Amino acid sequence: MTTNRLLSLAAGVCPETGPADFVAACADAGWPACGVWFDAESWTARVAADVRRRLDDTGLVALDIEPVFVTPGGDHGERVVEAAAAIGARNLLIVSRGVPDDVFVERFGELCDLAAPHGIGCNLEFMAFMSICDLPQALGVLDVVDRPTAGVLIDNLHLTRTGGTVGDIAAVDPARLPYVQLCDATLTSPANLIVEALDERRTLGAGELPVGELVAALPGHTAISLEIRSAHLRAAFSDPTDRARHVLATTLEFLER
Repeated sequence: MTTNRLLSLAAGVCPETGPADFVAACADAGWPACGVWFDAESWTARVAADVRRRLDDTGLVALDIEPVFVTPGGDHGERVVEAAAAIGARNLLIVSRGVPDDVFVERFGELCDLAAPHGIGCNLEFMAFMSICDLPQALGVLDVVDRPTAGVLIDNLHLTRTGGTVGDIAAVDPARLPYVQLCDATLTSPANLIVEALDERRTLGAGELPVGELVAALPGHTAISLEIRSAHLRAAFSDPTDRARHVLATTLEFLER
């Protein structure tokens, strides 16, 4: 299987690396696109300018910027939209954490309206341990929000852990799938899903998830972000460029089989 889809490395693969240095590492490793992590405490106009300069100098696409956690205490959504516009990111990743669906719907719609003039899509990610916890619930939220730039971010690990299947992708409007996140893992759920999501993901082909089938089921325009958060990879490849290069090599090997 081969793919002409845009491939991107998710920012979570190198959590210890600043956003501008992560762009440089991805470029040096040969990635055509990358994600950008927004840290509310450290993000400044200078950081945005450095990230934008690295993107412009290397030609990399900023596929997404993350995260916006919508919580009972508020969020940093306006700042993340501003950052996305400054660096030219295509998508925002948004998660509902501890708020009722009706409250989240209102806020998600507001973020869509803020981002739309900049050509930025807003994508709702579901997880078993968050308030929007599976694909049907996420799609129901999008139906109520009813914005043309609203999408759902399917992470195949979360899809599997919430009982979803590759066949469920057929129920999703292709316009709602600008990109997905992929990794590999065991079919059997571990005791702690949060630890797995942050530290135990595997490169494609190193686990048992139906990754190839999922890629084949995606609309042709859907980009792929490799979300391989892994304590093992961080230990084996301490240099972010080496880690990025390893993930790209294993990804291409898997897709070309």
